[in-house]
Amino acid sequence: MHIEIVKDYYGKVLKGSSDLKTMACCTPDSMPQAIKALLGNIHEEVLAKYYGCGLVVPDLLAGRRVLDLGCGSGRDVYALAQLVGPDGDVVGVDMTPEQLATARTHVDWHMDKFGHTKRNVRFLQGFIEDLPSLGLEPESFDVIISNCVVNLSIDKPAVLRGVFELLKPGGEFYFADVYADRRLLETVRNDPVVYGECLGGALYWADFLSLAKHAGFKDPRLVTSRPLEITDPDVKSTVGSARFYSATYRLFKIPQLEDACEDYGQAVIYKGGIAEAPHTVLLDSHHMIEKGRIFPVCGNTWHMLRQTRYAPYFEFFGDFSTHYGVFPGCGTNIPFNEGREADFSNAACC
Repeated sequence: MHIEIVKDYYGKVLKGSSDLKTMACCTPDSMPQAIKALLGNIHEEVLAKYYGCGLVVPDLLAGRRVLDLGCGSGRDVYALAQLVGPDGDVVGVDMTPEQLATARTHVDWHMDKFGHTKRNVRFLQGFIEDLPSLGLEPESFDVIISNCVVNLSIDKPAVLRGVFELLKPGGEFYFADVYADRRLLETVRNDPVVYGECLGGALYWADFLSLAKHAGFKDPRLVTSRPLEITDPDVKSTVGSARFYSATYRLFKIPQLEDACEDYGQAVIYKGGIAEAPHTVLLDSHHMIEKGRIFPVCGNTWHMLRQTRYAPYFEFFGDFSTHYGVFPGCGTNIPFNEGREADFSNAACC
């Protein structure tokens, strides 16, 4: 049922982002100038059919292989294509023929706009719940992104398992989505408009964390979170007292991660060199690491920097020879239940 709702809503009902009844799929936040510049090179028809909910542009993508789940009309694929450059490539997956038709129509237009002599994007039609059927090589992607799509999936555990299998060791799933402060009633989950507006399929945040860990992603990290205001009276009436959040998480495929943030007396220093982060690196909502300053970290954070594409930009101190207990103040991985917003203006989205 839900698959047909999504295909019909995004393929036939919605003709552009202005047709959305809520802002759940597109938060009206300011956008970094660097991202605005990328979007300025994207075809207007692709932009008009954008329905994402967050910023899905992590650092250090040059030359990387990236997969976009639920790519829709291809906006994020074409933004990422500029960042990975001619030595990288981006694959977009979507189940909606109408959206993919828009994305594929403008491939050559974008390659010419970017100055690429060969295509570094491609689009596949398929279901994100069944990634193995797409013929993609396991452990072949550096980064997998998704922009307000996982909530629409009918089998979220299958999505997370598929993502885990496709990521290289040290790769990450960096994605924005919508979460709820409670488990939703069946009448809410099955309402066609509420579901199509990215609310009916929103996971209760604690259930998401459990699913992520079960799929192999230990210690999910919350990057940004903000409450969503529902202004449409009919949608508001249907969802009742439930509160929703747009949140960006990053999940690393690192087998050494532990269930909790443990203290081994380690620290790191950001040496600089990341173009997108000349002064500070934002790892997550509790780790903004300033250049040149020694920064104590838990064992998991140490691995997230040491075992990934971030490693060349950091100095690492300490080992795992002595355990000092739970690392103090590592923060929470849940959205802001008090309606508070993370104050990271440089990480704004949409």
